Amino acid sequence: MSTFDPSPLAINADLAASSPDEEQPLLVLASQSPGRARILADAGIGFEAIVSDVDEDAAVAEATERLGGELDSASMALLLARTKAEAVAALDAADGAVVLGCDSVFELDGVSYGKPYTPEVAIDRWRAMRGRTGVLHTGHWLVDNRSTDEDDGGTGATLGAVASTSVSFADVADEEIEAYVATGEPLPCAGAFTIDGRGAAFITGIDGDPHAVVGLSVNTLRALLASAELSITDLWD
Repeated sequence: MSTFDPSPLAINADLAASSPDEEQPLLVLASQSPGRARILADAGIGFEAIVSDVDEDAAVAEATERLGGELDSASMALLLARTKAEAVAALDAADGAVVLGCDSVFELDGVSYGKPYTPEVAIDRWRAMRGRTGVLHTGHWLVDNRSTDEDDGGTGATLGAVASTSVSFADVADEEIEAYVATGEPLPCAGAFTIDGRGAAFITGIDGDPHAVVGLSVNTLRALLASAELSITDLWD
């Protein structure tokens, strides 16, 4: 959920342009989100972005059938984060790295909402959200893809956590909603809003980690790294 605008290809191109003799970052981000990339960069964390080729709808449908019922919003966010992390961890390019997958799902009145994609859906979402409070769930899944040989320090850890943040919205007018949706900003965002762009004008309060609303909680990452016997300082660039 971000207005930061380099394409995923540009992000990877910049990383690939580093010297071939330069040591690759320990962290691999299994996401094409510029917002998540910016959070890590702003936190001084070195990383490489590798986009997962995951069909989100198919992953949710398969889990729903297997479990015999609908997933709640937090479980859905964690499932998608895990699916992305494990897909990237299976790639040769992620060997020797610690892989982080993330995904966000917005919940309002117990109903899960992903990306609206179309203006019509985004407008309907905003008319339902205005003047109210919902919860943005961001799933994080970490896979320690390092060798478990003593010299490499791998632990084989694979686990996740969800950071959930309440978001309160202003009672915005139809004209404001339509103008906001016309910018295109909310269309690729879970819940049809951002807090780090034009959408910030329509948000009256946040209860929780604001980074989780953008798409990645550095504090949650710090806690997950402990399971892999790593410190967040090990990732500082």
